[in-house]
Amino acid sequence: MTRCYIMFGFALMLLLIHLQGNLNMYINLKYSYLSITAIVILLLLCVVELARVYRQEQAANKQASHDGGEGCEHKHEHGHRHGHSDEHGHKYDHSDEHGHEHRHVHGHVHASEPVHHHDHGHSHGQGSKLQRAFSFFVLCFPIITGILLPVETLDSSFVKAKDFSFPHFDMRDPSGQHQFLKPDTSVFYGPSGYDEAKNKDLAAFASRKELVLGDSEFLKGMEVIYNFPGEFMDRTVGYDGFIYKGQQIDANHYFVFRFGFMHCAADSGVFGMLVEFPGNTQLHDDDWVHIEGKLTWQLYQPFKQTIPVLKVSEWKSVRTPDNPYVYRTF
Repeated sequence: MTRCYIMFGFALMLLLIHLQGNLNMYINLKYSYLSITAIVILLLLCVVELARVYRQEQAANKQASHDGGEGCEHKHEHGHRHGHSDEHGHKYDHSDEHGHEHRHVHGHVHASEPVHHHDHGHSHGQGSKLQRAFSFFVLCFPIITGILLPVETLDSSFVKAKDFSFPHFDMRDPSGQHQFLKPDTSVFYGPSGYDEAKNKDLAAFASRKELVLGDSEFLKGMEVIYNFPGEFMDRTVGYDGFIYKGQQIDANHYFVFRFGFMHCAADSGVFGMLVEFPGNTQLHDDDWVHIEGKLTWQLYQPFKQTIPVLKVSEWKSVRTPDNPYVYRTF
């Protein structure tokens, strides 16, 4: 039954994530069908396991009933004949001495008699129990934490903890993990396939005079800007994001970020731009703002690179969105 409990636990955890509307905190909702499929498969396997256990218990009960019946009924086949019709030709004053041996051949083993010792060549020791208990704990731990612990959204503290650094424009991160500033989907294509995909995305944005990026196109638009920065210089770019001070070159420069998922939390990253605000602007980490401004170039000394920078002409504070994440569409 242990396997049944574990499979049901995982199915319940995934179902609760769906019902509570938290699935988008873990994966790109484009792949939500995978979690639904997992729930169905886990429940089916749980039913199969229950049926298997039930059949085993029925067989064990039947065998126990059969063995118990044999233990109560002793059909004594003595295997001898007197060879006479109780005519011994002597007086009945003997003490059960018939001059012959009563050899009781029962043809079965009494249930009360131990027949053999269970010696299978191995030991069911304490170590085996501890191993099973540890395995059970390891499997149950993600179920317990997934059901009981609240979902935490990523914020600027995650950026600090990961100590992100900005890659060169011509470098591709083969792992596809811990991306920073620039979304990079090249790891999901071959060399020629990625060139074709990014040129197609460029065509979708190149004709716009203003690139005000909504949630649905944020990652795609940001990747186009970083892939072809020269195409968008002096154009107006706008988007919503949270403030991250980072290594400020002066009091007016902040990063404005969004956390984004390519597929799931494992390949998530923090994406956005270095932004130059008007003088005397006071902002704090995790403040949410809407910004619009002109795209320019600046040397950012901590990265030792010249990177696209948004020089803000308009900005305003906005409330934290219900879903702070953005997702890549392919």
